[in-house]
Amino acid sequence: MNDIANSIVHHPFVVHLGPLPLTGFGIAMLGAFLIAQITTQTELGRRGHDSNVMADVIIAAVIGGLLGGKIYYAILTKDLSALAGRAGFVWWGGLLGGILGTYAWIKFKKLSFFQISDASAIGIAAGYAVGRSGCWAVGDDYGRAWASRFAVQFPEGSPPSTVQNMVHEFGQQELASRPAAEVVAVYPTQLFEVAMGLVMFAILWRLRDHKHAAGWLFGVYCVLAGIERIVVEIFRAKDDRFFGPFTMAQVIAAIFVLAGVAWMQMRRDIRNDAPGIRASA
Repeated sequence: MNDIANSIVHHPFVVHLGPLPLTGFGIAMLGAFLIAQITTQTELGRRGHDSNVMADVIIAAVIGGLLGGKIYYAILTKDLSALAGRAGFVWWGGLLGGILGTYAWIKFKKLSFFQISDASAIGIAAGYAVGRSGCWAVGDDYGRAWASRFAVQFPEGSPPSTVQNMVHEFGQQELASRPAAEVVAVYPTQLFEVAMGLVMFAILWRLRDHKHAAGWLFGVYCVLAGIERIVVEIFRAKDDRFFGPFTMAQVIAAIFVLAGVAWMQMRRDIRNDAPGIRASA
């Protein structure tokens, strides 16, 4: 049983601007896209490329990310009505949609996807760390029940971490004998994700002057992002373990790791058709 008396109680962060409520999630999303744009734009400029293209790239990423997140959620829940709802912006769907959206725009403008993705890898990791703080702010994407003084209760979470929700929405049947309205203390997996996002950013930042062909660093990001998701899903409160003990997100993450390794191999050496990260003089 959870040590509820000694656990942390979380309340959502909301700023009221007159009649308009501004949630911590909205603030974090704004900050995530902003920090991703600034980081990538700065890195592109440092490498000698036109950094002004990032304003349009971010717009493509936002549109693709929102559509991808919603479509992924609708497919996962088998509920097409979710496309019109406020909930359901799933990370993997958002990432895939964002990549496809930016790829389509970059190709349309006849720019180099490899050059932009290489610099963007750093910005995506930074934006991820900032964006995941929004999940903490509103109390969603938390973990399984945890008996620890560092566990967190989400009485006003999305949804609240009650026994009823943990059992019926997340399949935590071991809690079924407890009162339905009891608030359960859980793993604060949102903070795990923020921390791992910062680690990914630090690694990519350290490798930003690599000597491989442009695009190699994006492969590194795919590997790191896949590993991060595999790890955090171990602690998440989830009911989509369709592959034995593995969640759908972990299966996709494993594919991302393999794809990232293959991408790194393809972009390992600088060739005539695979230039380095610096702009030609």
